[in-house]
Amino acid sequence: MAAAGAADTQLMLGVGLIEKDTNGEVLWVWCYPSMTAPLRKLLLRKCCLSDGNTPLHPFVFGQYRRTWFYVTTTEVPDASVLKKVTHFSIVLTAKDFNPEKYAAFTRILCRMYLKHGSPVKMMESYIAVLTKGICQSEENGSFLSKDFDARKAYLAGSIKDIVSQFGMETIILYTALMLKKRIVVYHPRIEAVQEFTRTLPALVWHRQDWTPLHSYVHLHGDELEALQMCPGYIAGFVDLEVSDRPDLYDVFVNLAEREITIAPLAKEAMMMGKLHKEIGQLIVQSAEDPEKSDSQVIKDISLKTRELLTNLASFAEVSDDGEKPALSFEALKQKRFPPATENFLYHLAAAERMLKISVTESVAGGSKAPDTNSSEAASVWVLVSNLSTQTPAGPRDLVRVPGAKLEAEGVRQEADRFT
Repeated sequence: MAAAGAADTQLMLGVGLIEKDTNGEVLWVWCYPSMTAPLRKLLLRKCCLSDGNTPLHPFVFGQYRRTWFYVTTTEVPDASVLKKVTHFSIVLTAKDFNPEKYAAFTRILCRMYLKHGSPVKMMESYIAVLTKGICQSEENGSFLSKDFDARKAYLAGSIKDIVSQFGMETIILYTALMLKKRIVVYHPRIEAVQEFTRTLPALVWHRQDWTPLHSYVHLHGDELEALQMCPGYIAGFVDLEVSDRPDLYDVFVNLAEREITIAPLAKEAMMMGKLHKEIGQLIVQSAEDPEKSDSQVIKDISLKTRELLTNLASFAEVSDDGEKPALSFEALKQKRFPPATENFLYHLAAAERMLKISVTESVAGGSKAPDTNSSEAASVWVLVSNLSTQTPAGPRDLVRVPGAKLEAEGVRQEADRFT
């Protein structure tokens, strides 16, 4: 029990209360211990109480500047002691991704506030969970922090559902995630956006990293500024106007239309070939097997990813200065892979911080692999951790990948070329 309490002391950051009164005013009423003004302003947007045209969202979650937020909103019944309040939201902020855990806890806090009409009981329960990992109440329910393992949160989404929607195009999502590209997902329903986006990191299970996830983003300057500070991300939007912001994404997913768009500056790194076709077929075959669970599908994809990374690591060279082995483009080129495979492995090595490249003007200007035969290639070598930085694309410079089959257009041509 003490261990659970210690863990929550490190993970939970704060709790707050937002109310909408009978006059239609929406105000922060209370928070503990404190929240910054920018965060409070952001959470007012997320709770949806300020926008009279927005339907009530019982529970939303997201991330802002490395802080996770969880918001449960409820309507106040006529019989409640809260006579001058029509709706309220309970907000929790934390360092960890665990929607089920914080949804359960905020529901208990909501019941407490409906019954007592005072934040005192909520603060007592928050402190109990913070220090002991548990709060118990016969009337409002009990909460035990250790019942909510982070791994369960990672596995809560359905990879099989994603594959059923996009088929072989799932390989585009897999490739973008492997290369730490910027993925934007749109759907008018926030519930659909959050369910889809939270599942995507499971495609790269070897990282078990959900920090790229920003499942609920508004087209507001402060949120976009924070988002663009991330080298790669998965961002969810309910505003279709985001489709007109190609500076925000390398891959755009219109979930409502089941359509994927690749921005032009990501086209080269996202070039598809025989290797992608093989991985895509494995993903589809595993997901379509009725005998396999989502966790088994994730395992199949993860095993293939591990195999890919193991092979990539075998090409790395140990440097004279004792640094960890790194892969040079020259060594990769000597393997004589098909162009699409060579290009993918080059960018993957960069994403996995395994790449060693020569300092040339061609690399400094973009993400294209260097020409090792050029007389301009320098003899100095540097380790590159990220080559995903892109300059903004124009609204007309979009490459659309239509339909639900990867074998369309250049993807099929590139794949069949090396069969």
